[in-house]
Amino acid sequence: MLDFAQATDAVRGIARRTPLLEAPQLSLQLGAPVWLKAECLQVTGSFKVRGAAARLAALSEQERGRGVVACSSGNHGRAVAYVAQCLGVPATVCVPTWVDPVKLEGIRAEGAEALLVGDTFDESEAHALELASKSGRTYVSAYDDPWVIAGQGTLALEVLDQLDVVPQAVLAPLSGGGLIGGIAAALQEKLSGDAPRIVAVSAENAAVMLASVRAGKPVELPEQETLANALAGGIGIDNQYSFQLVRDRVQEHLSVSEAQIEAAMVHAATSLRLVVEGGGAVALAALLAGAWQPGVAAPDPERPVVVVLSGGNVAPATLASVLSRWSSS
Repeated sequence: MLDFAQATDAVRGIARRTPLLEAPQLSLQLGAPVWLKAECLQVTGSFKVRGAAARLAALSEQERGRGVVACSSGNHGRAVAYVAQCLGVPATVCVPTWVDPVKLEGIRAEGAEALLVGDTFDESEAHALELASKSGRTYVSAYDDPWVIAGQGTLALEVLDQLDVVPQAVLAPLSGGGLIGGIAAALQEKLSGDAPRIVAVSAENAAVMLASVRAGKPVELPEQETLANALAGGIGIDNQYSFQLVRDRVQEHLSVSEAQIEAAMVHAATSLRLVVEGGGAVALAALLAGAWQPGVAAPDPERPVVVVLSGGNVAPATLASVLSRWSSS
């Protein structure tokens, strides 16, 4: 059972209530109102601070004293570091060697110890789990933890507070499943049969959860280079929570290419005046590319579609390169 009430209390004291922004151009293209949940403007630059706040707030005093260990491709680590600093909890974050330098700098700036270990996310996670076991510290999963999932679900409850109508669909990125699983569970618990359609969007080069859902069990895939590096990594062969939520509660899956992700980052920067990283832009990419349309499954053109822009932590050089390729094409 996910405790959204307690998670909301924890998140309210630490995270920012991010704006829900109307997108007239996208609304015209889609034929239905489109609203953007701008978690790229969150206090740590991504939605991950919600799950970190809920998880660390649930620690006992003894657990807080021993500290926490996390593994991250960047955003979760920065969130854990920020919340740990707020609560006075020692934190160590393991990151793969390819971590975005902006995210690594953010982790260290928040006072956490950052360890660059492993050439893949899974190698880094294995080290983090071993470190937590040997040190007695609590391991804070980026996705497969009930408190983390409940914390991410507070995003959906915030959207309901900000809209005067229930959305027909919510499109959000899919990686380990904590975000989309939390969103789906929160909305279905709150609204029951009136809950919106939940649409999970994966990057083609970071689609382990999507492959797992199709296989009917958690699977492993080789890591590939992707602009959506926040979505990279596995879901854990022994996944206990997020896989089941995604399998049972997400109604629709889409995937987007690297070119579509790049186009979404450009659109965010030039049309929306927002900096959105590749992983944070996949849901927007699906809408821009026409990969999702309201139709038989979502027939009401008056009910809005909510698109989650999940993060904005991108190295300036990466964003400049994307914009340069766009301007020269």
